Amino acid sequence: MTQFIDTHSHLYDNDFISDLPEVIERAKESKVLRCILPAVDKSCQQSLMDTASGYPGTLFPAAGLHPTSVGENWEEELEFVYETAAAHKYIAIGEIGMDGYWSKDFLSQQAIVFEKQIELAVRLNLPVIIHSREATEEIFKVLERCRQLNVKGVFHAFSGSYETFCRIQKTGNFLVGIGGVVTFKKAALAETVKKIGLENIVLETDAPWLAPAPFRGKRNEPSYIGIIAQKLSELLEKDIDEVAEKTTGNAQRMFNL
Repeated sequence: MTQFIDTHSHLYDNDFISDLPEVIERAKESKVLRCILPAVDKSCQQSLMDTASGYPGTLFPAAGLHPTSVGENWEEELEFVYETAAAHKYIAIGEIGMDGYWSKDFLSQQAIVFEKQIELAVRLNLPVIIHSREATEEIFKVLERCRQLNVKGVFHAFSGSYETFCRIQKTGNFLVGIGGVVTFKKAALAETVKKIGLENIVLETDAPWLAPAPFRGKRNEPSYIGIIAQKLSELLEKDIDEVAEKTTGNAQRMFNL
């Protein structure tokens, strides 16, 4: 039976307040049977948990501090991640990482927070969900320091080169999350995934953002996973059932689903 897992979806976002049941139903009709909900910061955690608890067995919550939420109160936010990770059962620590696109003001603090959350994930035997934007070298410095920890996880919204992918593989047990960007015209990622191969890929939407063509610029949702899978099927010259089977299997093993 063909089924998909959306490994990165913010269904607790305000964009889904008015029609979340319909969104979930469309996902199931499109054979997207499970979705992972990554965290952002303390302010969103209650909404995330409420959303996930409404759909047990379908929505799975993660805990973490997003790099763009690292600011003056980063220690307080990090402490909250520790507390909530100890109090609840989460499927991953994420979304964590580093981001130099929005601001470089707290980049050194982002590195500290990233490393400490990796250490937390390893202690809890959980995978990490890594956000990396205009901070590639900074990310690798942290991963190099953590190499001996045998880190596992997913590089969310991967858009790097094949060479970057090969560097990633030397730092831990990592898969790459492929989403709507692979369907965009002139996307360099399309050529990169041909070299990466299905054995290293999981599917994701990053809903409500980064909708695939032909919905680019509109609200994204898990039901669009099939569009991403179809594009991979074409690029890799594989049957879409094989794309579903392998990417779903990868997600199941990584997130213990």
